[in-house]
Amino acid sequence: MLIVIVKRFYHSKIGANLQIYNTDFIIIVIKFIRYRLRKFYGVIFVYLYFSNCILMTLYFKPFLVLLFVTAFGFSQVEEVNPPNYIKTIAFKGSTNESQLPIIKLGEPLLLEFDALSGTEPDFYYVIEHYNYDWTPSNLVKSEYLRGFDNQRIQDYKNSFNTYQIYSHYMLQIPNQQTRGLLVTGNYLISIFNDSDELVFSRKFMIYEDLVNVGVSVKRSRDVKYIDKKQSVDIVINNSNFNFNNPLENVKSLIIQNNNLNTAISNVKPQYTLGNQLIYKYTSETSFWGGNEYLYFENKDVRAANARVQFIDLQDIYHSYLFINTPRVNQIYTYNPDINGNFLITAVDTDDVSIEADYTMVHFALQHPELTNGEALYVYGNFNNYALESDNQLKYNSESGLYECAFRMKQGFYNYKYVMTDRNGTLNEGAISGNYYQTENNYKVLVYYRDLGARYDRLIGMGEATSVDISN
Repeated sequence: MLIVIVKRFYHSKIGANLQIYNTDFIIIVIKFIRYRLRKFYGVIFVYLYFSNCILMTLYFKPFLVLLFVTAFGFSQVEEVNPPNYIKTIAFKGSTNESQLPIIKLGEPLLLEFDALSGTEPDFYYVIEHYNYDWTPSNLVKSEYLRGFDNQRIQDYKNSFNTYQIYSHYMLQIPNQQTRGLLVTGNYLISIFNDSDELVFSRKFMIYEDLVNVGVSVKRSRDVKYIDKKQSVDIVINNSNFNFNNPLENVKSLIIQNNNLNTAISNVKPQYTLGNQLIYKYTSETSFWGGNEYLYFENKDVRAANARVQFIDLQDIYHSYLFINTPRVNQIYTYNPDINGNFLITAVDTDDVSIEADYTMVHFALQHPELTNGEALYVYGNFNNYALESDNQLKYNSESGLYECAFRMKQGFYNYKYVMTDRNGTLNEGAISGNYYQTENNYKVLVYYRDLGARYDRLIGMGEATSVDISN
């Protein structure tokens, strides 16, 4: 969004339809909507504000505009979740599991997803660079991207021998058109359809190893939460990197189990010790311990698998999971998991990306009916930890259960039941409980902006688990 402030206009005429009357100032807000280089057109909406009132809205298409403006007021970008016909969005790196895309500068990025429309639709990708706080950076595209984006995803295959027809899309960067990403930091990749409509978007991060990031997990230093929370201690060793005013210019992001929605941001070093930046906060870097994720596997659609009670063949196979019960206020029990991730698996297949079928997975939770505006959801990395109507559980008065069902590709999945209150505030431990013993994965990203720099560099990453948690 671009904003131009023009002071003291008097009665005049611009073009054929726009008249401006005497006023102290005019604020012109120019908003670019769906600017697509591929078709060389765009849309501009111009709002003229006179004493807080909108006078007129102008619409231009096509356009060529040259403006000298001041840009401010950018808001944080949010990921857009896909429609129902887009499933199994996965970033892959060194493992077959879907994972949070944090990659080292120069390493390839692989994005995969399925379109269940059966029409082989065309999709296009756009890559944008962002600051630490997910506001747009000041870099132009040629400064962070070698080659071109806004290109059609050409690598796709159709499903084979499945009840659910789908097309499997694969995008690897670098490729022939987008030859590489040049700088570190935060990125957003947006997928558009052939009608220039945004289908979904996903965040990813690129880092370089310029500092050593030591991470350790401790029990909470707050005695009130010592049995329910985990605290993350960080030591940044910058012996080979010179910081200017690190207490102000260094920022960290702490991520639990690859979930950006619950990450702790805007964490600054607590103090310095020689060439080390120390974080040993009491509450600022503490997370609720949560509980181990639940899981199921339906790699064989024709038989009951792990945690699958029974199956039923209708238009596609339906997998009915065993009924779950709340684990809050119960004794902690260790249960190995993959920290919310998923892995596509299927028996008797050569290529699971196109031979794994989709099944309608039925979730059921035994819980009293909620009457104060709360809502229950099931989520995990399989749906990017989203809270939407598709994965919201509804109370069935006949069975006395909260239930929901949606399509999922064959595989091994971690999932969790969570609750929101009437205001939409998330409580991850309302159903599962919170325990300091829970095995969680933590990633720490360190950002730095030097004096006069135009973007936030991602200069290091550290990782730890709470398996060896200590006091």
